[in-house]
Amino acid sequence: MTQTTTDAREAAEQRIGELVDRLLAEHDPHGDRFEFMGAQFDLGLAWVHFPEGHGGLGLSPRFQDVIDERLDAVTEHRPSFFHVIGHGMGAPMLVAHGTEEQQRRYLRPLFTGEEVWCQLFSEPDAGSDVAGLATRAVQDGDEWVINGQKVWTTVAHVSRWGMIVARTDPDQPKHRGMTYFLVDMQAAGVEVRPLRQITGEAEFNEVYFTDVRIPDANRVDDIGAGWRVALTTLMNERVAIGGTVTPRDSGPIGELLEVVRERGADAHDRDRVMKLWTEAEAARLTNLRAHQNRSAGTPGPEGSTAKLVYAELNKQIYELATDLLGPEAMLYDSYEFVQPETPEEMGDDIRRRFLRVRANSIEGGTSEIMKNILGERVLGLPGEPRVDKDLPWAKVPRG
Repeated sequence: MTQTTTDAREAAEQRIGELVDRLLAEHDPHGDRFEFMGAQFDLGLAWVHFPEGHGGLGLSPRFQDVIDERLDAVTEHRPSFFHVIGHGMGAPMLVAHGTEEQQRRYLRPLFTGEEVWCQLFSEPDAGSDVAGLATRAVQDGDEWVINGQKVWTTVAHVSRWGMIVARTDPDQPKHRGMTYFLVDMQAAGVEVRPLRQITGEAEFNEVYFTDVRIPDANRVDDIGAGWRVALTTLMNERVAIGGTVTPRDSGPIGELLEVVRERGADAHDRDRVMKLWTEAEAARLTNLRAHQNRSAGTPGPEGSTAKLVYAELNKQIYELATDLLGPEAMLYDSYEFVQPETPEEMGDDIRRRFLRVRANSIEGGTSEIMKNILGERVLGLPGEPRVDKDLPWAKVPRG
C-alpha cells in the first residue's frame, strides 16, 4: 500500500469518525428512530459509498463497517427485516438508474424506514423466467395505466412503494419490451391479498393491479430498459439475501451451536455440526472477501454464489437443529394465520426457522436458477436452449 493510499484512508476514517461523533453528540441514539436515522442520512453515514447529498460521502463501501460498528454498540436504530428490500435492492437501484429528483425524493425515507418498499417482479406464469412477465403498462399522456398480477411479494401489505417491471411493448422480444416503474402501493386499483405460509404467517402476498395510474415521473430509466434495471435489482437482492457479512458463530450456525450447548450431541451429530460449521465459516469468509472488494454499483457473481450457499446450507443447519430437539421439534407454537405488521410479530423459535427456511431456496431466485447463472455466466458452460429469446413476446406460446 502506497503512502498516498494510506494517507487517504486515514483521512477518510478521521472524517467518518468526526461525523459519527457529531451524530451521537447532537442526536439521542435512544430517542426517535426516524429523527436519528434521518440525521445519519443527512451526514452521509447511511450508505457511505453513495454520492454526497444522497446519504453518502462518495467513499469506498468498506468504510461503512467503521460506521456500523460504532452505531451498533450504542443504538438499536438499525434496518430491520421489513426494510431489507428497500435498503438492499431499492436504494442501489435508484443510485444506478434513478433521476436526481427520484433519489432526493425516495432515498431518505427509505433509509429511515418511514417508507417500506417491496419488489413486484414474479407472476403466476413468470416466476423463474422474470422476462416472460405479462403485466401490461400502457402510456396515456403523462401517465401509465397498469393491469396485471404479481405474486410472492414480500411485505407488500405494509409497503408504501413498490418496484414493478411491466410489459410496455409486446411486439419486442421479451427482454426488450419491459419498463421499470415505482408504484404507490396506496394508489387506487392496487389490491394486496395475503399468502399464508407453512408457518401460519403471511409475509408474502399476491398483488393485483386494475387500471392503476402511475405518473411518467415514476418511470425508472428509459422506456424499454426495464430488464437492465431489473438485473441491477436482482443482483443486489442476492447480495442482500446471502451476502451479508456476520460475526463468527452468529446467525443460523450460532443458533445450532446454542441448541448443542443446551441439549448436547452424540459423536455422530457432533461430526455433522462440525461439517456445517466449517461450511458456514467458509461462506462467511467468502462473503467478507467479496464485501471488501465490492465497489459501488452492480455486484459481481459473488452475490449469486452466496445466495445459493446460504439457501442450501441454512436448510441443513435447521434440519440438524430440529433433529437435536427430538420429539419437541413437533411442538410448533401455532399455525394460526397472522399477517405481521412489524418484524417483532414474526417468531424466532427454532421450529419456525425450520419451516421458514424452506423459502430461502425459492425467494430471490431459485437454487436451480442460481446454478444456471453460475454455470453459464461464471464458468462459461453452454447455456440451455432458449427458442423464444428473439421472438416478439406476443408470439411466444403460453399455457
